[in-house]
Amino acid sequence: MWKESVDYFTVDLLGLTGRVNETVNFFIYDSIKILFLLVTIIFVVSYLRTHFNTEYVRAHLQGKSELYGNVLAALFGIITPFCSCSAIPLFLGFIQARIPLGVTFSFLISSPMNNEIAIALLFGLFGWKITAIYIGFGLLVAIVGGFVIGKMGLEKYILLDVKPMEGELEEVKIDLTQKMRINEAWEYTLDIVKQIWLYVLIGVGVGAFIHGYVPADFITKYAGGDNWYGVPLAVVMGIPMYSNAAGVMPLVEVLTQKGMLLGTALSFMMAITALSLPEAMILKKILHIRLIGIFFGIVGFGIICIGYLFNYILK
Repeated sequence: MWKESVDYFTVDLLGLTGRVNETVNFFIYDSIKILFLLVTIIFVVSYLRTHFNTEYVRAHLQGKSELYGNVLAALFGIITPFCSCSAIPLFLGFIQARIPLGVTFSFLISSPMNNEIAIALLFGLFGWKITAIYIGFGLLVAIVGGFVIGKMGLEKYILLDVKPMEGELEEVKIDLTQKMRINEAWEYTLDIVKQIWLYVLIGVGVGAFIHGYVPADFITKYAGGDNWYGVPLAVVMGIPMYSNAAGVMPLVEVLTQKGMLLGTALSFMMAITALSLPEAMILKKILHIRLIGIFFGIVGFGIICIGYLFNYILK
């Protein structure tokens, strides 16, 4: 229904044709589709999140094996709709709670890369099979990356003066009515959408321009097909950029349509969402530059490996 309505608007009402019509049509249709998915999935997850307290998650992680903590922290990242920078406050809270360093990094990797926004958009654009593979690989990077960092004994590179916890963290009972839960979820949804809607439109706009005007041969030549350097090139190009899944997903859709292998395109997205220069600048106030470099190196290597695996599996 949406597609037919957009076609009617751009062709019959505006009289657009050719590349201009393809560009404008893509922009309108994908903007509506993505914003609808965002509002729906964020509201649902935000409502579910009103039933438990994140303080309990931090308490539960304490005293467990580190690998268990890596897995749980990576899974927790799925329900936190943060970009690489907005995940840092909770990452800082984990450090101050004296949760093992590797566990905190599993969350920092997983949250921007595997959150419900990325999952919802992937499902809407590529279907459940691609989404399931992406989630599995994303969790693998977060778990293994955090575990490796935890085993390297890098606590000395934390620049904060972490004070001992006073008492034990305990689960706080959340006593909310149904109306309060819905209102809280809706307010949170609006707050998140207000923060990211511009990124969504910019991402869709870039994707629409590429869709309408960039020749497929250009994309295929440099990053498409079976070029061995396509995946690492995509990761290197993605790290300096800053966006969230909502902003970069439309671009991923177009790149795959233009001939880029899906694993290469998803590696590009993972690098943008999980690693960014603004994130490094913020972390520099908390962590030594050496630890930041190790973090970027391990995650970047993991993303490259996953890009190759994705391309191999989907051949």
